[in-house]
Amino acid sequence: MERHSVLDNDIEEVLVTQEEIDKVTTRIAEEIDRDYASSKRLILLCILKGSVVFMGDLMKKVRIPVEIDFMKVSSYAHETRSSGRIKILLDLNRSDLSQCDILIVEDIIDSGRTLSYLSEYLTLNGAHSVKTCTLLDKPSRREVEFTPDYRGLEIPDKFVVGYGLDYAEQYRALPYIGVLKPEVYSK
Repeated sequence: MERHSVLDNDIEEVLVTQEEIDKVTTRIAEEIDRDYASSKRLILLCILKGSVVFMGDLMKKVRIPVEIDFMKVSSYAHETRSSGRIKILLDLNRSDLSQCDILIVEDIIDSGRTLSYLSEYLTLNGAHSVKTCTLLDKPSRREVEFTPDYRGLEIPDKFVVGYGLDYAEQYRALPYIGVLKPEVYSK
């Protein structure tokens, strides 16, 4: 593994390389271009903080006109376990929601609760359409029936960090997705 940071020492294995991320992001951007070619107003809605790196790369590869916006939600009572309750910390406030096609951009789907909730929430608030996009998907952890519209890679049930994903606000800047050594988060 090429060293990028002192945090590399906490990584058990690289699960997804920079090159693989780039290929996946390119593929998803092409799918978005195809599916939204006739959209009058496409909003890439980044779910902060973890999705910001993925969305930044994705929006540079999408060739159709897009706007960006942000929401911040929380479902974690502890750094490693979801509480199951969704709390909106930063909401999407737009008066033109009924004219917007919303594509929620998420870094990872575990239980599916967050994206399921946000999809319904935005639909009930009048969005013209709502679809979802995730870089990583852990279907083995699903607690609700949910399938993303755009999916990068299916990954095993391992604790991953890097490329926006964190543990205790660390590791987001790693350019790859790695499996965190258990002794780091078991302390």
